Amino acid sequence: MLRYAMTLLCLAAALGCAQAAEQRWRLDHVITTFWCPPPATDAALAAVKAEHYTLTWAAEKDLDTVARHGLRAMLFEPLLQTPATLDDPAKKAQLDALINRVKNHPALYAYFLTDEPNASTFPAWARLLAHLRTRDPAHLAYINLFPTYATNEQLGNQGDTAAAYREHLKQFVETVKPSLISWDHYQMTKKGDAPQYFLNLELIREAALEYQLPFLNIIQASKFGPGMRRPNQDELRYLVYTTLAYGARGISYFVYWNIPEMEGLYQDGKRTDLALDAARLNAEVEALSPQLVALDSVGVYHTEPLPLGAQAAPKACPVRIAGKGEFVLGIFASRVATPEGGLLKTSHRRPQFAFMVVNRNYHQAASAQVRVPPGRRVQEFDRARRAWVGYAAPQAGMITVRLAPGDGRLFRTVG
Repeated sequence: MLRYAMTLLCLAAALGCAQAAEQRWRLDHVITTFWCPPPATDAALAAVKAEHYTLTWAAEKDLDTVARHGLRAMLFEPLLQTPATLDDPAKKAQLDALINRVKNHPALYAYFLTDEPNASTFPAWARLLAHLRTRDPAHLAYINLFPTYATNEQLGNQGDTAAAYREHLKQFVETVKPSLISWDHYQMTKKGDAPQYFLNLELIREAALEYQLPFLNIIQASKFGPGMRRPNQDELRYLVYTTLAYGARGISYFVYWNIPEMEGLYQDGKRTDLALDAARLNAEVEALSPQLVALDSVGVYHTEPLPLGAQAAPKACPVRIAGKGEFVLGIFASRVATPEGGLLKTSHRRPQFAFMVVNRNYHQAASAQVRVPPGRRVQEFDRARRAWVGYAAPQAGMITVRLAPGDGRLFRTVG
């Protein structure tokens, strides 16, 4: 009888663990979203849906409207944005009541907590995130981080740029225990491009791989400030595809709705040409999404001249770019995913791989001469047909990839 009872207890515990694992938030698509959302009207949200975004922002009162348009929402409510809420019994009860009201709503995807916290506040945010995760493990608790060009005082960490930022990421992940890493980086100034964009991508990717977390990049889609320039179509494409080449699982545009001095995607409530450019890019990301989430980033390399933080492809790299041109090469391996300890461990069964080639030059089209392993066929993922299609057979182990300014194309080897 005792053995029978113990067996039942073990089965119950195992079932409970399995159910908890099923409830835990997992990213199953590449997120497309923005900062500065539109009003949650039917007209505005219909436009958001038509522009191929997967995520908008909303207050609790607007969740039904969000759901009506087949969108998901990042919940933006003041109770979620103050860790001290947990220290006030009345406010804590209000927070718990809010979570109970929204956690089963079909539109809810994430809770917005804060933007660019100092490291000294990480323990407080960790406590609030843990509270949310206990009461609603199925939804993301979202925090956005500073870029590399933040000062030591802003970060709350000391050292040179790379050292301080690595320590900031380490403390954030190990203290707060987030489910996703997000940051913003705006490089396009009126005087030219600031130098740390790829350094930031590399440091985020490095931390994401170490802690097995997805990451999301907030890219520049506005003037942002008096010294910044508004990106054009080709520059926006470059920001999206360089981010994807590094293995990102999310793109967010800054900004979407009316902030007149920033000249974002919408101005005076009217869609701009850049908003249409973003919509076309979102449709491409939507097409690529099922392929990208099934791949693990195993390397990112650049051709000369190497930007700050970038690496050249090693001789052992299965794909190399020969000849002239400024390119980014993202290498990916296909995944066999199995739940283990609440994380997705990966196993690369075959020596087959995918790769993304990006034209780092957003001023002009370019052709990349890409060397692939001998005896392999190459397929390209056709974004318009949403299918893998045969590519020109390698000639002397080389294929030519023609790219529009800032564009990226995804390939895989077969056979």
